[in-house]
Amino acid sequence: MSELVSFTHVHDGERLSGVYGGGGPAGLGATAVVLHGAGNGCAERLRPLLAEFAARGCRALAFDFSGHGESTGALRELSLRRRLGQALSVIDAYSPADGPLVLVGFSMSGQTVADLVRHYGGRVAALGLGAPAVYAAQAWDVPFGQGDGRFSAIIRTPGGWRTAPALDVLRAYEGRAVLAVPGTDAVIPPAVTEAVQDALATRAQYTRFELPDAGHHLGLWFRDHPQDLAEFVTAVLTGLGERGWTATHAWVGKQLPEGRTVVGSRFLSRGWSAQMRCLTLDDGTELVRRTFVKPFFRHHAPGLLAREASVLTLLAGQEGVPAPRLIAVDATAEHCDHPSLLMSRLPGRVRVDETDLERRVDLLAAQLARVHTVVPEERPRRYQAWTSPDRVRTAGGERWERAVAVIRRDPPPYEGCFLHRDFHPGNVLFTGAGPDLRITGVVDWVETSWGPADLDVALPHCLKGVGGTPSSTALALLHGPEYGLGFRTRYEAHGGRRLSDGPDHLYWRLLDALAYVPDAAKLAGPWRELGRTDLTPEVLGGRLEAYVGGLLERYG
Repeated sequence: MSELVSFTHVHDGERLSGVYGGGGPAGLGATAVVLHGAGNGCAERLRPLLAEFAARGCRALAFDFSGHGESTGALRELSLRRRLGQALSVIDAYSPADGPLVLVGFSMSGQTVADLVRHYGGRVAALGLGAPAVYAAQAWDVPFGQGDGRFSAIIRTPGGWRTAPALDVLRAYEGRAVLAVPGTDAVIPPAVTEAVQDALATRAQYTRFELPDAGHHLGLWFRDHPQDLAEFVTAVLTGLGERGWTATHAWVGKQLPEGRTVVGSRFLSRGWSAQMRCLTLDDGTELVRRTFVKPFFRHHAPGLLAREASVLTLLAGQEGVPAPRLIAVDATAEHCDHPSLLMSRLPGRVRVDETDLERRVDLLAAQLARVHTVVPEERPRRYQAWTSPDRVRTAGGERWERAVAVIRRDPPPYEGCFLHRDFHPGNVLFTGAGPDLRITGVVDWVETSWGPADLDVALPHCLKGVGGTPSSTALALLHGPEYGLGFRTRYEAHGGRRLSDGPDHLYWRLLDALAYVPDAAKLAGPWRELGRTDLTPEVLGGRLEAYVGGLLERYG
């Protein structure tokens, strides 16, 4: 390892002070750029972190933004735009052109890291964020000032960060990502941290790095806790050559037929709880890899993936239920970077548009009736309710009070059957058009359970952020309340199981429909990705309220 050397870099009339070192012929070839936060943050605090990256074979680079540390300039004149410009200038001057980058940012530099990811794209092989902040677009070019000006007013606007462009950048990032989270953070609201986590877990090889005894200033924490520092650097550099996915790629390779290799991979837009990727083999065969990355789902992955593997094995011998063929499963991440399941890819595509809508809804009803005829040798687990009266948060009013009162009763008696438990348009594949339209696949069997058929007819799916939507509720949100209210009639017309009557059926329908309250739009992201940009929070909220009102009128 070469010694860390100080430098001065001139940019935009400022002299920026920094340090760099490491690398060399035997190094990893990557440059680790470590960026301090706002206020009294500086590169000097980050020397131990730089030294650790350098010791692992990286070039290591850090500098003081203007108005910080040894750099010239006034902090009040700095802005997010100027921060990005300074970082780009230093990185371009002190790292090899087109070489891989490892970006690490603390606090305000979480925003700067996202801006750098947008600029450098595929050059960013890994990133580490420590208690990161992200900001509304309006703050981009506003000088920081003295803490009582326009910038402060923008960033203190409640919820203003929710539309931060940085979150979109992090959602699209597909490399290695580590989020260091202190046990106590008096600066960054927990909701911001969770939003950054959700964004990173969308496509990245993501790890949450907990520091339960630390506070917000993680640069200082790492300086004073060398073991945590070393573990953090190890996490960031995991699988660096394959953007963090080395173990997973090796596992997939062992599951392929002899002589076959993966020649292409693309992210599939559908999927909220898990990452879904289509893998193309050299003979043109396509497979799908489901990977649980979000901490909540990773924790539950052993049960979820073992259940799906079992169900796919069961359905391989069933007529009329087109499900993927199981190839392999690593439910506990014994071999992969994250719990994963590999399966065949079925033909067809998800349809959430308005074309051929009447026929599609009829096909959905008929397919659900067929699913309910499956008789497993071993009964799956009992159904779970995705909400309860005490967890429902409504805007108030007589209609909502009536709806919540319905689910305060004990569950009605029922005749159980095999449930998909996440049957909705986003988990059904179609091919053809008009009279040739047909269903070619039903996917996502991780929540299969045993319970009343009414639940699959109603079926929202929202347990602590579980992605998915119901037959009736999804149709109501996607196409209008009348389609949700009418789904029962279609299901029964296609020979579906006998459903409960009156108040009992109302109980099952509302038990899950109320899981969407108060944020019906939270799980509509995949629909918008598929072109349904008309599904605004206002539209979805209005449709949900009308659907609940229709249920109360029809069955109450």
